[in-house]
Amino acid sequence: MHPVDSTTTAEHRVVQLEEALNEAAQVNAELQSRDALKTQFLANISHDLRTPLTAIITHAEILRDGILGPLSDRQRESIGSIIGGGRQLLQAVGEILTYARGAANQLTVSPSEFHISAVIAQVSALNEPLVVKKGLSLSVDIASGLPSLVADREQVTHVVSNLIGNAIAFTPAGGRVWVNVTSRVESDLEHVAVEVGDTGIGIAPEHHDLVFREFAQVDPSPSRRHHGTGLGLTIARRLVELNGGRIWLESKLGEGSRFFFTLPVGSR
Repeated sequence: MHPVDSTTTAEHRVVQLEEALNEAAQVNAELQSRDALKTQFLANISHDLRTPLTAIITHAEILRDGILGPLSDRQRESIGSIIGGGRQLLQAVGEILTYARGAANQLTVSPSEFHISAVIAQVSALNEPLVVKKGLSLSVDIASGLPSLVADREQVTHVVSNLIGNAIAFTPAGGRVWVNVTSRVESDLEHVAVEVGDTGIGIAPEHHDLVFREFAQVDPSPSRRHHGTGLGLTIARRLVELNGGRIWLESKLGEGSRFFFTLPVGSR
């Protein structure tokens, strides 16, 4: 028997490794290409859906307001359901579009100076009818003397709207929702800290990371009571981080939830 040539064996193994690496690189490139196509498709379809949905809602509102003639109570109620459903769809489409832009690194920050109290007041006022309808209480406590923020106001408003909307949705009748705003120091920098809490159903600790994952649902069953794209908190985290902050959750199942996010004070 001839002795095995160790040099030849080593060279053969190197060739095999190089072939495996090249194959893995090709697979990775194909996956990235598919992911880019998926992201572009989501952006395109979301954009194309917004226009007809907006038109449906607008024409339904014209009918509801009696501009084209008087309506019976049953007709007005039916049109109200059309408007409500249309707005839910429009919100879902907006979330998908924002997610697609984020996945394609197309989200940009347009900073301006504003007070977080103005954003909280705006979002609270918009949600007041739903709070009353569900029989909840909504309280706001904002510390005095808070400095103004320099951040993207529209993005911060989106985050606050998502957190308050979730708190209302997951809190049963008779419960409480609250917003507390304070200041805190993180990494030697002053931050504005926002807490949105509720006495709702709560989230088990093992699901805390899950709620921030894209398309994730804590309850994935078709019979779940609360529906959505599963993108709301993913987008919220992305927007908070784009503005230099962080977001996290404290919750126990059956004991309500408290979502927190911080934003740095100062110029950007």
